[in-house]
Amino acid sequence: MKKLSLKDVAQFCSSTTNLSGEISKISIDSREIDENTLFVALIGERFDAHDFVDDVLKKGAKAVICSKNVGNDERIIYVEDTGKALLQIAHGYRKMFNIPFIGLTGSVGKTTSKGMIYSVVKKGFDTHKTAGNLNNEIGVPKTLFALEEHHQAAVIEMGMNHFDEISRLSLTVEPSIAVITNVGTAHIENLGSREGILKAKLEILDGMKKGSTLIINGDNDMLATVENADYNILRFGIDSNNLYMRAEKIKSDEKGSTFIALCGDEKAEVFVPAVGIHNVYNALCAMCVGKELGFTLEKAAQGVADFEPEGMRQKITEINGITFIEDCYNANPDSMKASLEALKTLKKKRSFAVLGDMLELGDFSEEAHRAVGEFAVSTGCEYVLTYGENAKLTSDEAKSKGIFAENYDNKEKIAEFLYENLSVGDVVLFKGSRGMKMEDIFNSLYKKMGYKGDNT
Repeated sequence: MKKLSLKDVAQFCSSTTNLSGEISKISIDSREIDENTLFVALIGERFDAHDFVDDVLKKGAKAVICSKNVGNDERIIYVEDTGKALLQIAHGYRKMFNIPFIGLTGSVGKTTSKGMIYSVVKKGFDTHKTAGNLNNEIGVPKTLFALEEHHQAAVIEMGMNHFDEISRLSLTVEPSIAVITNVGTAHIENLGSREGILKAKLEILDGMKKGSTLIINGDNDMLATVENADYNILRFGIDSNNLYMRAEKIKSDEKGSTFIALCGDEKAEVFVPAVGIHNVYNALCAMCVGKELGFTLEKAAQGVADFEPEGMRQKITEINGITFIEDCYNANPDSMKASLEALKTLKKKRSFAVLGDMLELGDFSEEAHRAVGEFAVSTGCEYVLTYGENAKLTSDEAKSKGIFAENYDNKEKIAEFLYENLSVGDVVLFKGSRGMKMEDIFNSLYKKMGYKGDNT
């Protein structure tokens, strides 16, 4: 990060200090301290970093941000709320960069969309992006503090569980371009309804200047209702009218999807190196960002072709003629359906869906899990194997439709079933919420098959 004066740090969080000098590192981890570090003592549900302030000071930290009285050391800068102060300092640091900031949120596929947007933007700019899923009120400041002098653009992912979280992140980032990928059912337990989710997602406008660009999915039923004369709204999609950018002639295979993108008078052939119609939408979204930054449609398409998936997000592996889709990073009803569509696209002989619980659905949970089972059958899936108490509803629903479907209380039993029953030409999807750790199943299976994958 650029160096920050301690006077500026104090000013950012509405405090004062008599300290002089600069810091070149901001940390919330007491184990990551040196003489150039500003330590922010956050208070969480299970910890209070004020307990470590003495240790941090002994390690030689340049300064410490505190909200509790922990002594009179001149290096302590007192504030009312250290969490709020972290966001304020991050905002002050962000203001030191006069570059495009692309902020994005959505119910499904934020990280994949971020990756595609990054792949496009970096075709013309030295671009910084959110690492992994650092998209909350701790992760976004970390992302901003990682900005360096050489960066010419930034792609910042914003996540949330409750109202006002996106608002605080947007006010911190002040996006020059905002993207809402879709509005589904993720976090409906906390937000009450899809209308509530839409309201929460639109908080991304709170930190934006009037006249800025908002890019949204015009085919999403909730986003299709959005109108706001204060912002330049660009809609992407496939089926709706009045789209800024549209995909036509979509074709998919195990390597990805191709389509023709249309935007005004421009036309370009696009290859998306990821399976599923949802990734066509992600590509359109990314290309809209490229166009807004002055790229030709062809240049934006070249950026999409460079995309590489992150982590366990729809990674496709082929072993002994059997195709495996590893998509275990997270799950909600919308992403489940998208992954099952991808399974249908890749199907050669038989398809197996290995599905875990979808968490944080509240009263909507039973309906959602049963709907996934019904949807799996509608895609032509022959086997539905589930793990988890809620996922049992998925296999029960699928079994009631006449296909082979079983729920297991042991991951190893699922791996054994697959090992004994898979054959050349089969396709297997692994999908579940992060807490279910569905990768345990394919790691065990791969070991039985004598394959050493990335996650073993």
